[in-house]
Amino acid sequence: MPRPGYSALAAYITTITAANWLTHRYGLIPIGFGLTATAGTIAAGAALLTRDLVQDTLGRTWVLAGIAAGAALTALTSPALTLASTTAFLAAELADMAVYTPLRDRGWARAVLASNTVGAIVDTLLFLWLAGFPITATIVGGQLVGKLAWATLLPVVAVLAARRWRRAVPRHPLGT
Repeated sequence: MPRPGYSALAAYITTITAANWLTHRYGLIPIGFGLTATAGTIAAGAALLTRDLVQDTLGRTWVLAGIAAGAALTALTSPALTLASTTAFLAAELADMAVYTPLRDRGWARAVLASNTVGAIVDTLLFLWLAGFPITATIVGGQLVGKLAWATLLPVVAVLAARRWRRAVPRHPLGT
């Protein structure tokens, strides 16, 4: 396994655990524009993005291992959220994977944006329902804004900008 794969897996497990710890600790928080979200929403959105990195570097089996590790750590910090989180992450990640895998060869950004949209919707609705949070337009909307705008769109735009900048920077013929 390559080193970037280990880093991606560690980030994945960390984002799952952080999402649950933040939600357990702070519950629902206002995020602006009249929207509300669980405190772990952005970390949960980041988990969708890091899941794609784990699949690319280590494979699908490691995605499932990451969910299991995240569930175990969540059980230590918030037993009450373990079932809701694990079920929601598993369903969301399987939906995300079903979209990401066939689109990956057509471009990383396209695959991430499409799969994270599907994963965010599944994760949001299932988690809120199983964890006993109200399912309202302001909360679902807040969850999706956090997961898709802040945790998916901004990192994808940053990666695409960095790639474009790298291609535009002239290289010295001797590599110095």
